[in-house]
This record gives sequence, structure tokens and C-alpha cells, in this order.
Amino acid sequence: MTIRAVVWDVDDTLFDYTTADRVGMGAHLAAEGLLDRYAGVTEALARWREITDAQWARFSAGEVSFEQQRRDRVRVFLGERLTDAEADDWFGRYLRHYETAWALFPDVLPALDALAASHRHAVLSNSSLTVQEYKLRALGLRDRFETVLCAAELGVSKPAAGAFLAVCEALELPPHEVAYVGDHPEIDGRGAAEAGLLSVWIDRCGVYARDAAGVVRHRITTLAELPAIVRADTRFGAPSTFG
Repeated sequence: MTIRAVVWDVDDTLFDYTTADRVGMGAHLAAEGLLDRYAGVTEALARWREITDAQWARFSAGEVSFEQQRRDRVRVFLGERLTDAEADDWFGRYLRHYETAWALFPDVLPALDALAASHRHAVLSNSSLTVQEYKLRALGLRDRFETVLCAAELGVSKPAAGAFLAVCEALELPPHEVAYVGDHPEIDGRGAAEAGLLSVWIDRCGVYARDAAGVVRHRITTLAELPAIVRADTRFGAPSTFG
């Protein structure tokens, strides 16, 4: 089975979102005078991420728009009834701190360079095109990808098969000729595998239980392992790298 294209998740796969979010939110809360509400940045960030997950679930279910879930994250986090403009302003101030901490993982460019001549590349993200296009350009990566697809515009989010099939359709390739690389074992790993793609789970920090992905055959801890997998698809018969 030949893999002709690699589709990438962005946050915590190519881009070190966790570090940028921690550093950016810490700086933002300090600037806003909000740190005294929490025992520290770790507690504040845990609360922010809990709210983010809950509001994203509402967006994924079609209950609110991408912009509305972002505003509601701010309202719930602050416990205040803010206007849309006030919530947007608060989030915009956070973004300025967050963006100063943006960085790629060190294994990203070597992996992309290694596969540049042999494979086509695209992005599929559970975000918005405006957000991720801007991010990829700022990080110097946008020209590496033929297409960038995001949940906000697609109207379907990972792990739904429709999201993965949409990017295969955009590439005009059947799912079995496409590999998907992402950091979440369920949203990325299981979702891609069940849609028929070659699923590769990048597990950099061991945050998730190793058996969480279930159907994911390929678990890697660095993108340096990726070229060998996509150049010789071993989904049938060869030993798995999972576990």
C-alpha cells in the first residue's frame, strides 16, 4: 500500500501549543491582575482548558459559532457578563501574549524536509482557517502545504470521518493513500484510522494512556520516526510501533 500524502494536525503536532498557551496565559493573567484568583498559573490554565474543551464541544455540536465559543470561554473564565466586543478585546489581549511564545517543535522542519520530495502535504485542524492560516504563515510553514482545511469552515470536526474524508477529497486521493499525523489518540488517531487513513499518533510527552488509541497502529515519540512509516506502509502484517 503506497502512501502518497501526509495530512497534519497543527496544535501540539507541528506547533508547541501547550507551551505557548502556558507562557502566554501566564503573562496575560499577570498583566490583567487576575493571578491572585488562583493558586498559580497551573491552576488557572487548567481552568481555562476545561472551559475551552466544554465550549469547543458546543461548537462541534453545532450549538454556537466559532466566534461565540471563543467569547463564551472568556465569559465563563471571568464569571462576568461581557458584551461581544468586551469578550473579543479580552481574548485579543491574550492572543498578543500567546503569539509571542509561538514556536515549532524542533523535529518538524527535518521531518517536512525529509518528505518534501516524496509526499504531498496538507493540514486538517479543529480550528478556523483564519486562525491556522495566520499561524502557519507566522511560523514559516504555510507554503509547505497544498491545502489547509479547518472545522469551522468544513462544518464537521475531528474525530468525525467526514473531516478526514474532506481532506482526502481535496487531495483527490483515496483514504488508504493518505497518512494523518496528530497528537491526540482519539480525536486524531482513532478518528483517522476509522476513516480509513494510515493513522500516526505523535505521543511526545506520554500525556495519554498508551492503550487509549485502540485502533491506532503507529505510535511515535518523535517525527524523526515518520518517514520510515509513510515510505513503507506496514498497516498489514508488519510489526506495529504502537505500545
